[in-house]
Amino acid sequence: MTAWNLLALPPLPEESARRLLAPLGDKVTVRVPARRDREALLAALPDAEIVLGDWTGALVMDAEAVRAAPRLAFVQQPSVGVDGHDLGALAAAGVPLANTPGVSAVAVAEWCLAATLALLRKLVAGDAAVRAGEWPQQSLRPGELHGSRVGVVGYGAIGAAAAGMFRAMGCEVSYWSRTPRQDPGFADLETVVGGSDVVVVAIALSDETRGLVDPRRMKQGSLLVNAARGPIVDRDGLLAALREGHLAGAALDVFEAEPLPSGDPLREFPQVLLSPHVAGVTSGVTGRLIGAVFANLAAAVEGRPIDGVVNGVSPQVSRKFTDTAAI
Repeated sequence: MTAWNLLALPPLPEESARRLLAPLGDKVTVRVPARRDREALLAALPDAEIVLGDWTGALVMDAEAVRAAPRLAFVQQPSVGVDGHDLGALAAAGVPLANTPGVSAVAVAEWCLAATLALLRKLVAGDAAVRAGEWPQQSLRPGELHGSRVGVVGYGAIGAAAAGMFRAMGCEVSYWSRTPRQDPGFADLETVVGGSDVVVVAIALSDETRGLVDPRRMKQGSLLVNAARGPIVDRDGLLAALREGHLAGAALDVFEAEPLPSGDPLREFPQVLLSPHVAGVTSGVTGRLIGAVFANLAAAVEGRPIDGVVNGVSPQVSRKFTDTAAI
């Protein structure tokens, strides 16, 4: 068979992309867009059979991009999130879209736990005070996590891992997911958000979950921890809850605009821990992600079913056009 045309969208130079994909050998011909902009993406798509997605989300397979790729047979996103890709347009074209489920679950759950402890124990404020020559041993008044009520919004791999870690710390954990469960830990969204000392957001972004969590509906003096996507939390509600002192604090690894703009009002609140979307960025996650991506790409070009399809299309990848003269 002729080599599959693979268009690599990650922000890597062409030679780096070729080296990264070298284990696939002569089964693929690797190309990258001439530039990292939409015009170059659309120009590169007509010959693409496989697209390796952009983990930054700058280049996406929306409906227009799907129409520009008549030979497209498979899109592999090298991340858990598939933001920006048009799942419906890809499904209508018979193109499976796969992500890398579970590779970052432990890392993101650890960040949620660490961020909660940092807020409760006021680690950032204490560090800043000591560096400034102060010694606020009596005035910081940190809290304890043990015995707290923790609510987890979303119960996929990340939410389940986070729930397990908080339970191990002696917390009473409840959770909500879009699929009701016959489980003592499952509760309705209002109970999880409004009745918890700590609310951990770990659900995927969709039209259904945009603005799902309004911090004004959280318990007075509670903490918000968001390691999912910025738009899942109602931004106006978050700012109001912080300004009014309704929330004791928040830990945010994700934002509506990334990087966080220089004038963003979230920068004004000392009780907010700001993190540059790194909850799932660890050496362990990178290794697992690369392994999952290569396993799927190899399966696709070798005629085996792929894993992690998120748009309901068959996991068996089939070429749309074949150069019969080259077989």
